[in-house]
Amino acid sequence: MIKAYAGGEILAEVVRSGFVESRHHGSVAVLDARGELVAAAGDPDGPVFPRSSNKPMQAVGMLRAGLRLPKSAHLALVAASHSGEPEHIDGVRALLRHGGLTESDLRCPPDLPIGEEARRDWLAAGRGKEPIAMNCSGKHAGMLLTCLAAGWPTVDYRAADHPLQKQLRSTVEDLAGEPVAATGVDGCGATVFALSLRGLAGAFLRLVEAAPGTAERTVADAMRAHPHLVGGRGPERDDTRLMQGVPGLLAKGGAEGVLAVALPGVGAVAAKIDDGSRRPLGPVVVAALRRLGVDAPVLDELASGATATVYGGGEPVGAVRAVWAPAR
Repeated sequence: MIKAYAGGEILAEVVRSGFVESRHHGSVAVLDARGELVAAAGDPDGPVFPRSSNKPMQAVGMLRAGLRLPKSAHLALVAASHSGEPEHIDGVRALLRHGGLTESDLRCPPDLPIGEEARRDWLAAGRGKEPIAMNCSGKHAGMLLTCLAAGWPTVDYRAADHPLQKQLRSTVEDLAGEPVAATGVDGCGATVFALSLRGLAGAFLRLVEAAPGTAERTVADAMRAHPHLVGGRGPERDDTRLMQGVPGLLAKGGAEGVLAVALPGVGAVAAKIDDGSRRPLGPVVVAALRRLGVDAPVLDELASGATATVYGGGEPVGAVRAVWAPAR
């Protein structure tokens, strides 16, 4: 019987004008460099949908199935939830051309860019919702190319019973060190796999600790070499900012309040906010990284920056702050 997620504890509070007006519950798993759980909050072993935090593992599965790309930047886009900026769109188009594919082959739903500036520019150019602008279009292009490389049909590549998704499930289970607890349909229409936060953090740690030349290390290196392609500009792209600000760190966020990070020789963190909010993730993950001894200016920025600031009348009047402080 599948263990149900038990729910989390209070991780962060929202303070406005000195008054606590909201609280966020959630769970966190903190692993050391050996993969041992050294701190936790809530339910680190109950399954959750990591959503797009699964993408690095899925990218590994695509490489294992035969995907080969000419540039590491292309692989970073396969693992991305991109903002829809020009370099993202151009990169996905290059991926499609690599396989002789077109935008009509993508089966992710039409959408607008998720980046505020990119969306504004997109609309100003007179464009509407398109599959290539959807933040998962790089992953879908990678899935199509993997099917071509493996000789699998490209029709219904999103379905859980397709050979591609079976391969990705097997890879996710291998990297997480646990069976997938449930499958569902992600926002992009592809299959999403449920894992525990302990398993998710462990998978990220395996990616950054893997030997050079392995599929795991190849994905981790591509993402860390091109953090802007993984996310995009703007204060809301925590994964991009963390990878740019902490050398060697791998990070990937997911919808509904998920963020996973790992640093070789240090450890890994996976967090889930129960109400799906993104705003407390920065302060909470910063608290966990500091528990592991990580120190960098970007951590101060995430703990007190725009996404962690409460505004009133256009001026800062409070903050979203972590109240969970893992013991050393």
